[in-house]
Amino acid sequence: MSFTIRPLQNTVEEYQQWLTLWHGYLAFYETTVADEVTAHNWASFHNPDSPLDALGAFDVDGKMIGLVQTVIHASTWSIAPRCYLNDLFTIPEARRQGVGQALIEAVYAFAKSKGCVKVHWLTHESNVIGQSLYNQLAVNEGFIQYVHVL
Repeated sequence: MSFTIRPLQNTVEEYQQWLTLWHGYLAFYETTVADEVTAHNWASFHNPDSPLDALGAFDVDGKMIGLVQTVIHASTWSIAPRCYLNDLFTIPEARRQGVGQALIEAVYAFAKSKGCVKVHWLTHESNVIGQSLYNQLAVNEGFIQYVHVL
């Protein structure tokens, strides 16, 4: 499968493609977010002052087949920032075709260009297919996530 990875462009067509994948990602995790969150995300990806960024994987016809969304953030463990890989999703037809790996590696390059010392992310314990890729590209440090919704 031939594809390219690049930052998302702020066009109506690209927004519609991103929105389809964003909804697919949310459906994969059996969740939803408010429309204003979705609108905020899209606007933030195109705001140079925002810590949110997004990259898309596009096939030779220009169809978006994958997305990755990140947050650059400070840490109390280093002076340099870190990069949180917040969301990663590929369409079913693109899975096991190298798209996910290429998106993660693009995040590594992006984070390095921003002076980050670490890229980290979470996945659900049921996402065993994703974990088979992640275990090849990163180290599971064994942390357990706790959440308290306010």
